[in-house]
Amino acid sequence: MAELGYSQDMSSDSDSGDDWEENGEDPNEISCLFCTEITNGFPAALHHTKTLHKFDLCDFIRRHIYDTYSYIKLINFIRRKETLPEQLSTLGEEAWDRDEYLHPVVEDDPWLMYDIEDLINVRDVSEERGARQIRHDDSDVILSKTQYEDMKSSIKSLQSQLKESETRCFLMRQQMEEMKEKAQKLILGDDLDEKEKSVVSVNAHNPSADEGYFNTYNHFAIHHEMLTDKVRTESYRDALLTNSNKFHDCVMLDVGCGTGILSLFAAKSGCRKVISVDQSDVIYHAMEIVRENNLSDIITLKKGRLEDINLGVEKVDAIISEWMGYFLLFEGMLDTVIYARDHYLTPDGVILPNRCTINIVGSGDTKRYIELVDYWSNVYGFKMRCMKAEVLHEPSIEICNVDDLITSTAEIQAFDLYKVTTDCISFSSPFTLNVKKTGSLTAIIGYFDIFFDLENPVHFSTGPSSLPTHWKQTAFFLKEPISITEGEVMNGTLVCQRHRNNRGLRVDIHIKNFSQTYFLE
Repeated sequence: MAELGYSQDMSSDSDSGDDWEENGEDPNEISCLFCTEITNGFPAALHHTKTLHKFDLCDFIRRHIYDTYSYIKLINFIRRKETLPEQLSTLGEEAWDRDEYLHPVVEDDPWLMYDIEDLINVRDVSEERGARQIRHDDSDVILSKTQYEDMKSSIKSLQSQLKESETRCFLMRQQMEEMKEKAQKLILGDDLDEKEKSVVSVNAHNPSADEGYFNTYNHFAIHHEMLTDKVRTESYRDALLTNSNKFHDCVMLDVGCGTGILSLFAAKSGCRKVISVDQSDVIYHAMEIVRENNLSDIITLKKGRLEDINLGVEKVDAIISEWMGYFLLFEGMLDTVIYARDHYLTPDGVILPNRCTINIVGSGDTKRYIELVDYWSNVYGFKMRCMKAEVLHEPSIEICNVDDLITSTAEIQAFDLYKVTTDCISFSSPFTLNVKKTGSLTAIIGYFDIFFDLENPVHFSTGPSSLPTHWKQTAFFLKEPISITEGEVMNGTLVCQRHRNNRGLRVDIHIKNFSQTYFLE
């Protein structure tokens, strides 16, 4: 290798392997190819790489490197790309076999000072000599407790990074295989089966809308908000754990798993296998959470839209999902639960939750009306009535005061998840509200109730009279307050339909002589 400008510290003859054994440890300090560790001599460097990174460099060279130039390119490729061992095993020689990698990344890099034959010859003695050198070093170096803890912390951090990289590589390979299969079918002109046709149909509407929706779940604040919602989280937990006999040894599908809390509960309830699906990047953290809790043998996580990926099973025994949005239907995730039911659930399978209702009640909170709506009539002495119109089109998500409720409650729609279709999002429901207090009707308040109809049933409500949840209530404020009298009966109609990207909603409310349109988007 001298002709390339690299210094040669070892003989490259056939006795080079013996020279390693006879001359003692190499005094050169060598930095690891994959981490920041510094070792003294090549035997220790090779031993470190093999034991800590589970990578036998000499064996890799024997299988993939055919000459000295190729070896140089490999080392510089690893240095420049900061490649991890498990990534190397998935790459072909074309990845590093480029002339640009002939230029050293690290000046006087010790790894570049040896021929392929040297490394192969030292292969048989490297582990023994490396282990002896490490023992020798350990006897000479005394670490303080702080240094020892820092070293452990660094190792743990590196291991975590390694696991995350492994996970990302696995998912990329999985997605590439699925894309390859679909491309082959399109190129060969094969007929798509019914399942694939439905996937194409679903994808056609607006994939960019899906991307925007799932990106919101990349933010950790929303997951903290959901997990700290005790009503929500403990209801799911209780439904699973108090009915664990129902789920013992079953296969559970978690649709939109997020951080994986429902999957963890499912595993704890006795499920034999849990398949957890989410399209947002938070699933990478869910994978680490599953590993932290030693449940990787039960919980399998898959990134992507359920409609697009291969679950790896024909059927599941149960489906669990926290799919509800504001006013129950906002976000449109119910469609995916219905898809999961129709394609994967066994005939006698369980859906959690299985039933839900949407309810409304009248509010006479004039103070809140003035703060939110009438405010725009006079803003520091200026009229901004155009803003008032915009505010009225958008429902307010807030916790309403139960003392301001002035009518009876009306259930406007019920959903049986074993039977509903995607058309259920759009409906027209007449309703009747009985006035309990004389006053001014300022808003129609919408909320929903959730039911787990099991042997030990669980139910929770997002209504104003119940403990608050992160869904709060949906307040549809009126253009102008309506005067009402105790004992009066008000009839009306609420019309709900999909809006724009299919995740938004348009709601029309007709009551007395009042009609108004609202948009949740």
